[in-house]
Amino acid sequence: MKRLFRHLATVTMVALVAACAMGPDYERPEVPVPEGYQASAVPGESFANMPWWEIFDDPELIDLIETALVNNKQLAIAMARIEEARATLGFTRAEQFPILDGQAGASRGNTIPGQNVPGSINEQFILAANLSYEVDLWGKLRRSTEAARAELMATVQARNVVTITLISDVASLYLLLLDLDARIEISRRTEATREDSLGIIQARFDKGIVPLIDVNQAEIELGDARAESAQLLRQRGLAENSLSVLLGRNPGPIMRTNEGVESTLDLPEIPAGLPSELLERRPDVRQASQELAAQTARIGVAEALRFPSLALTASGGWASDDLSGFLSSDNKVWGISANLFGPILDAGRNKARVEAEIARTEQLISNYQLTVLTAFQEVEDALIEIQTFRDEAEAREAQVKSAQSAAMLSRARYDGGVTSYLEVLESERSLFRTELQASQARREQVVAIVSLYKALGGGWATEEEINEAGSFIEASLPSN
Repeated sequence: MKRLFRHLATVTMVALVAACAMGPDYERPEVPVPEGYQASAVPGESFANMPWWEIFDDPELIDLIETALVNNKQLAIAMARIEEARATLGFTRAEQFPILDGQAGASRGNTIPGQNVPGSINEQFILAANLSYEVDLWGKLRRSTEAARAELMATVQARNVVTITLISDVASLYLLLLDLDARIEISRRTEATREDSLGIIQARFDKGIVPLIDVNQAEIELGDARAESAQLLRQRGLAENSLSVLLGRNPGPIMRTNEGVESTLDLPEIPAGLPSELLERRPDVRQASQELAAQTARIGVAEALRFPSLALTASGGWASDDLSGFLSSDNKVWGISANLFGPILDAGRNKARVEAEIARTEQLISNYQLTVLTAFQEVEDALIEIQTFRDEAEAREAQVKSAQSAAMLSRARYDGGVTSYLEVLESERSLFRTELQASQARREQVVAIVSLYKALGGGWATEEEINEAGSFIEASLPSN
């Protein structure tokens, strides 16, 4: 028996030495990388490598992000997909190794073998082992393992994409809630002011001092403020529900700071780092690269299927019709075989399979290049938004001050009988509009920073932590 398995091992080693892997090896496509960003960017270490959440100095936001990272269902799905890919890799790798099956059995009966008629009582006992192995002559199994390994790493990066998107979505919705709180307060304050104005004008109309049209105009403006409040309350409720789902819980109210978006406006200049860093940091770029690596390996699998396969089998054990002396040398049985099988005429099926895999690879090459270009664009867009929204917020604040002054002067002129109520309405309407726009601009300014974090491929964790899962996987798996 030992001699049999030694012989089979020798044949296997010779076959493995002669084996080769079909298909191309993976090489990351070349993509032109700019030396720097066109938009204004502060030199220094990338914002993505910094504890970005500390910039906002909001414990409520930090708590929400931490909760989402633990309870979010999309993130849970992504983690489960990693486990699925890990199991698939283990299954695929096992195909490269011999399979050893055991067999043990005992039977007793009076049926003549091959005939359904009674005969003399007979017994049979067997104890054997079967070893089977497909020699990977053309690297089919190794390429399959290579593809599965790359798919696993792609799922890890997909998890990181979900993580970054989740953090940015939580932060953006939270900032939206702060903005809506501010705009609701503006709307309610305006509503209260217009209620007072309506009361005053109604009293003047009752005394015959002002015409009915002034009353009607005041009622219209009050209705506009009330409608705006209702609209903002609806938006806030929907935003709270959306954020609740991201947190992995039923829709409901969200705890937040009472200081509003204004508390986040004293922000430093944000460095973006170098464009070349994106290729190593952005998880979607890494994911696209690993998906391309997996698909490149599948070309080798398809090409290997065009060539013969060599299967080695060996069996050995004991068989007897008498249990006494069952394990004696006289009852030993063994066998060894080698089978070569492969396509002869397949009407071009295997060739077409290779061509299909090559075409899929070309698609993923373009996808990788597009992902890189999109990454550069998103960073550039975020840098532009940071600067322009900052300028817009400053302009809106100045506009609010002017509108407040104009509203006060118009009210004084109307009370003095110098102008009509239409001037008051227009100035108050302008003030209301500019206050809402200023609040929104403040929020957009801060959201632009969140967008930059997302575009740079940063994460809640450090660079080392965000790749911990992938590094562990790579270190824990033996080489092909």
